[in-house]
Amino acid sequence: MIELRPFASLGGENHGWLNAKHHFSFANYRDPARMNWGSLRVWNDDVIAPHTGFPPHPHRDMEIITYVREGAITHRDSLGNAGRTEAGDVQVMSAGTGITHAEENAEDVETRLFQIWIVPSRTGEQPGWGTKPFPKDDRSGHFVVLASGFADDADALPIRTDARVLGATIRAGEHTDYALGADRRGYLVLASGAVEIDGVRANARDGVAIADVDSFRVTALEDAELVLVDAAD
Repeated sequence: MIELRPFASLGGENHGWLNAKHHFSFANYRDPARMNWGSLRVWNDDVIAPHTGFPPHPHRDMEIITYVREGAITHRDSLGNAGRTEAGDVQVMSAGTGITHAEENAEDVETRLFQIWIVPSRTGEQPGWGTKPFPKDDRSGHFVVLASGFADDADALPIRTDARVLGATIRAGEHTDYALGADRRGYLVLASGAVEIDGVRANARDGVAIADVDSFRVTALEDAELVLVDAAD
């Protein structure tokens, strides 16, 4: 099953400083058919105005992955962590038993990012945070694991869940295959470009829900930047 979820069909709200679109039910957007996709609970497509951001607020028992598409985001939290994550790079916050954090666009330009929440497989652990650069040239033509709950993915940022977050860049006319497994669920969103996934076309910022397949092929119709979550069913 490969289901296209066009960007125009997403819920969301423009708050002025924040223009947020939601692939799944979130905040004031409610759709019983889009509550989650396996253990993937939230995928927000956020555009944050310069010198604004999310004030300090708490979380617990959630793995929160931020993929920055343009600009940068500056993080501060109640553990004393602070850092700046730039376009193409990733930060992970494991909320664990509880953490308060703030996310600011301290830049002079808009910041565009995906924020992804995955339900943890393990709870009751101390919170944590980390960030890491992932050069786009290193994932040209294939998926690279950016964050993972599997020990084999040693180069990825660790998360406490049975899932992987992956990124790829594909040039027009090229393709890449991904072995998902029929007992897993995939959710793919284009940061830019256009692709075809086993005959289904997706454009920039569209979502594609994938299930009940052992593998799938992504063919780039235009130069494309992709983010994929491989989650437990």
